[in-house]
Amino acid sequence: MDCIKIGLLRETKILPDRRVALSPELAAELLTRYPQLDMVVQPSSGRCFTDQEFADAGIRIQEDLSDRDLLLGIKEVSIHELMVGKQYMFFAHVAKKQAYNRSLLQTLLDKRITLTDYEYLTDTKGIRLIAFGRWAGIIGAYNGLRTWGLKHKLFDLKPPHACHDRMEMDEHLKAIDPCKIRILITGGGRVAHGIMETLGKLGIPELSPDEFLAHPDLSPVICRLDPEHYVTPIQDEPFSFEQFCMNPDRYKSRFNLFYPHTDLFYAAHFWDPRSPRLWLPEEMRRPDFRIRVIADISCDINGSVPSTIRATTIAEPFYDWNPHLLCETLPFADPDNITVMSIDNLPGELPRDASGEFGKILSDRIIPCLLGEDPDHVIERATITRNGSLTDRFSYLGDFVRGIE
Repeated sequence: MDCIKIGLLRETKILPDRRVALSPELAAELLTRYPQLDMVVQPSSGRCFTDQEFADAGIRIQEDLSDRDLLLGIKEVSIHELMVGKQYMFFAHVAKKQAYNRSLLQTLLDKRITLTDYEYLTDTKGIRLIAFGRWAGIIGAYNGLRTWGLKHKLFDLKPPHACHDRMEMDEHLKAIDPCKIRILITGGGRVAHGIMETLGKLGIPELSPDEFLAHPDLSPVICRLDPEHYVTPIQDEPFSFEQFCMNPDRYKSRFNLFYPHTDLFYAAHFWDPRSPRLWLPEEMRRPDFRIRVIADISCDINGSVPSTIRATTIAEPFYDWNPHLLCETLPFADPDNITVMSIDNLPGELPRDASGEFGKILSDRIIPCLLGEDPDHVIERATITRNGSLTDRFSYLGDFVRGIE
């Protein structure tokens, strides 16, 4: 097989991200496993692994990547950095017609770039092969507890991004007392299980949804909800998960059963815009709306959770929601307010750990496909643009590219 030249990109999106597609160790392993690979890394002062760590692992540092066949990044590449005719792989955030990235998609086409999006790398059953969701849950759970501690002046956890790695973050958890807190989680995927992974270190009992409702005075406790617990058919018919996925507009929320008994709420479920919101904004004025901290890890802006009106940042992770005026205010301004944590790039807080796990999956399950071992067409299904055109699977983006909504 001919030599394949891979370049690891320096992240250029603002706000910057410290993650990388492959750690130095994994990059070196790939070069040993595949002699036909030639890999370099673009220098970066902000990456979680230093240039010296890559050099020590035998990976060349190279600014100019114009000789590379494949360029691997994490977040969207800045438009002015995109090179004509190259093949890229990164999280593009264009396939759901995200208006803020329309110009990115237009540029990819204008520059005849082939883009493969990590988000759409799936097996034959449509299950995603690679993602940061577990780490979003792991870190989001910690941040939710941090929010709770600050709001109620109980404890002050060190921010995750100030920790060297997850091991240090977990050490800080050992020093807190969860007190009388009732925690509720929606979702059953990687994110929700990441939340449970972190909360599991506190030794808090987990209740079923029925037990959670039947014993409102028990605390501390944790409960996780699947869709059949927080929505119900509008018509008098049994719940069907398959039908809910296909026709979510035929369902209404029953989350009002749970918010009178919840202190800290983690949103980790997938939300379709056709789905009902968990509650209406005016419900937050009700005396029985008990929730006072929301860690919205899904972070669907103006979506499932009415108080999630924007994403927060690693540098400024919180804001308060005034339930009476239905507007944002300064964090921790009033104990009656609901404090929101809605960071939309949580894995970036522990970039070494998150990059290591991501790179391991990339090495084991995706790189072989890129090298021609792809009988299930994994790469083809995730390729959005090729040589100036949308691929057939993503042809529905044509009107979006032309500015037609």
